[in-house]
Amino acid sequence: MTSTPTVALLADDLTMILLLSAAAFVLGMLLTPIYTYFAYRYKFWKRQRTTSTNGEKLKVFLKLHKEKFERNIPTMAGMITVISVASVTLAFNMDRAETWLPLAALIGGGFVGLIDDIINVRGRGGGAAGLRTSVKFMAITVLGAGLGWYFAVKLGYDAVHLPFLGDWVIGWWMIPLFAFAVVAMGNAVNISDGLDGLAGGLSAIAYGAFGVIATLQGHELLAGFCFTVLGALLAYLWFNIYPARFFMGDVGSFALGTSLGVVAMMTNTFFLLPVIGIVFVIEAGSSSLQILSKKYFHRRIFLSAPIHHHLEAVGWPETKVTMRFWVLGAGAAFTGILLALTGGHIL
Repeated sequence: MTSTPTVALLADDLTMILLLSAAAFVLGMLLTPIYTYFAYRYKFWKRQRTTSTNGEKLKVFLKLHKEKFERNIPTMAGMITVISVASVTLAFNMDRAETWLPLAALIGGGFVGLIDDIINVRGRGGGAAGLRTSVKFMAITVLGAGLGWYFAVKLGYDAVHLPFLGDWVIGWWMIPLFAFAVVAMGNAVNISDGLDGLAGGLSAIAYGAFGVIATLQGHELLAGFCFTVLGALLAYLWFNIYPARFFMGDVGSFALGTSLGVVAMMTNTFFLLPVIGIVFVIEAGSSSLQILSKKYFHRRIFLSAPIHHHLEAVGWPETKVTMRFWVLGAGAAFTGILLALTGGHIL
């Protein structure tokens, strides 16, 4: 029996996509020993924050992670993911219409995070070491706005899809919407990066879901990018699951988050982003609620924020929090793909 042309074409696309993912995984595994050598030789130790954004001492957080504070654990391992994805994409999957924007977001977000990590590693003193929150927020906003301008002006996108309703033409509002997606996801993934394997696992699931959606839409190059990130993250997770050998740092979390926001816009699934990334939304939301409650009502909602630290404080082991959040993330990913299939995103 011979395959139909459509099936044969799909098989070719899937082969390319899986080869890109495998290449990123292998490259990530090969780069890890190099990073590890330099990280331990030059002491890329992560300085744990000791105060919150309002200057309050993080007593619960410090108690929960006392054992980690006593270990020297290097950070900035997200560089491995960024380098692996960038290398594979530039060599085998570079395209102006489909992969330039998410790659630019990955590198740009990673650069902002890298500066923050370097200040953290080389700085002195306690507190929330690194770039000020306002500086990071402004840098990611400028990045999102610049990429949004390219998306709207150079690529000509002016409409966002409403599930089950169709496209909604918003014109120049596409630029701030694009910037919002980039900033929101960049910060959400960064906030979620607090337990061994948590942000890496959730990101792998989310990129896998958007990769499936892009494949079904016929955007095989964008799908290839998503699965390239997935492959690189699997290599990272091999070493980052509990007990972590190293942390991704802001270079990894900002790179993954900003690029994920771009992928959602490229697949015209902005309104599915909070579904597929529901755990990221919950994490960022819990942190925001805690800050607002303490500022205006002078009381805590959670024992410690974001919510993964609250669950630790009430007695959940770190591994249980991580794996249950992975399960929630996987369920959300399946739901997002189902909504894409039924809501008109697959044409």
